[in-house]
Amino acid sequence: MNQILDKFADTLPFDIYWQIKIVATGETLGRGERTVLPSASVRKISVLMAALRAVHEGRLDLSAPVTIRAEMQEGILSGVCQYMTPGLVIPMRDAMLQMIITSDNICTYEVMKDLEVEEFTDYCLRIGMVDTVHRTRLPPVGLAADHPLEAVTTTTASDQVHLLDLILRGCDDTAAADQLMVTPELCRMAMQFLTWQRYHNMIPALLPLGTMVANKTGWGQRGWMDAGIVFRDGKPLYIVSATTDQVPDTMADGLPGQAAATHAIARLSRACWDCLA
Repeated sequence: MNQILDKFADTLPFDIYWQIKIVATGETLGRGERTVLPSASVRKISVLMAALRAVHEGRLDLSAPVTIRAEMQEGILSGVCQYMTPGLVIPMRDAMLQMIITSDNICTYEVMKDLEVEEFTDYCLRIGMVDTVHRTRLPPVGLAADHPLEAVTTTTASDQVHLLDLILRGCDDTAAADQLMVTPELCRMAMQFLTWQRYHNMIPALLPLGTMVANKTGWGQRGWMDAGIVFRDGKPLYIVSATTDQVPDTMADGLPGQAAATHAIARLSRACWDCLA
């Protein structure tokens, strides 16, 4: 399968990196899976789990009120809360949910604001995500397409697959949940949130209609990315994290680079599906 995927990647006019884990066998395949790249909103999976650790420790409360303030709505480019009437109050649980399913950056800030940014990096390191560094609560604005990695939160495909694998196993395995410093119940909450993802233009896009996917998408000035777990007949089939980099705004055929990048990740996922079928 890796030869098929590599051959496909070699045809692309931009870079693509991935890691795939076949759940039934534990086998992993990859291309540049330890390459450190911008994480964009894929970072929010580890933000969620670090926040749920704080819930488990009693430092965050899922029922605590979160107020959508007018001053937070300016310049926000993702999610739904930027459009809501200022003063709207939702529970912290729903802020975490919106952070995942609509990638809401107001909610992401509210989830992170009572914890130091360094705590999220430390959490990743402690659970085995050795190449992930959190740097901001909100994504920087005005960055050029050739911005340095140090300007943003960064990660690797292997770190994201490792995290998703722990969440998956932690739903039923207390030892895996313990490694994440949460409970199986909180792992199941995280998994449910990921399956409610509203953006379906990458990993799920070319899979059979109704395929269950638990994923978190992202995009930045350099490319698009997605990380998720694909299920078949109710059972996890493969875990995949894929990131495109150095994607041009416009392709040679005049179509947007975004469309080419997201379609490339969709084709990568479909190739995994077909090979494993």
